[in-house]
Amino acid sequence: MLAYITWDVSPILAQLGPLTLRWYGLLFALGFIIGSFILTHIYKSERVSPRWVDVITIYMLIGTVLGARLGHVFFYDADYYLAHPGEILKIWEGGLASHGATIGILLAVWLFARNNKFDYLWVLDRIVIVVATGGMCIRLGNLMNSEIIGRETDVPWAFKFARYNEIHHQAGNIPNELRHPTQIYEALFCLFLFGLLYWLWNRYKEQTPRGLLFGLFVTLLFTFRFLVEFLKENQETFEDRLPLNMGQILSIPLILVGLWVLLRAGKNHNNRYGFAPRDLGSEEAVPAKVRKA
Repeated sequence: MLAYITWDVSPILAQLGPLTLRWYGLLFALGFIIGSFILTHIYKSERVSPRWVDVITIYMLIGTVLGARLGHVFFYDADYYLAHPGEILKIWEGGLASHGATIGILLAVWLFARNNKFDYLWVLDRIVIVVATGGMCIRLGNLMNSEIIGRETDVPWAFKFARYNEIHHQAGNIPNELRHPTQIYEALFCLFLFGLLYWLWNRYKEQTPRGLLFGLFVTLLFTFRFLVEFLKENQETFEDRLPLNMGQILSIPLILVGLWVLLRAGKNHNNRYGFAPRDLGSEEAVPAKVRKA
């Protein structure tokens, strides 16, 4: 008999009168909360006032939600939403795309940097550390929703998504099939990325080569995304006719961008490390550790 895990978790955490608290929403918010604590520590360590964390969080929240929603609309179901534009606003019904969120974050950070005199890549190099934790939380939210499931498998850690038909209002045999828990694979990889990026930042801090962390994050994340898609079920039927699914197609240009930035990291002699307003007094900053020679 094969070993497997029966996943029988409800996506609803609590029902408070007319309000429904869902695991996905809680985990989505938790990503921003955890990220704000980490980013505050990073900014204070580099003598940048933590008040900027509140500002960039607002930019990030708007960019993430709008980008993720519009990404789903245009990348995965454009015909339907163009015929029913009012449905675009119904975010609570689901339909967010991580590639769209990436584009939204890049635009939001660009606006933040331009409006507040930060170097664009300096901000991106720090923000990807917290984006990694947010990505982990969101993939765990996908798991709680029994969505973005993997293909059938006989690995001993396979999941049986017992509530799939109930949650997604579908008929079929998926609740009886053993599937790759691809949500967990991606969540663990995001945790690995967080550890790697934070270690690199903690090593260099204000002398982090400009573009190093962003280039590494984008290259590794979307290379992994390209590969893990081979273990996933396609999200839309039109993808069955493509040589690669939409997630893989959208990952390729981001991998190339990441490699380009990574290869150029810290090589601008006039701006090796980027810049930010060093507007925090020394008495307020996190004491720097004495580095060994």
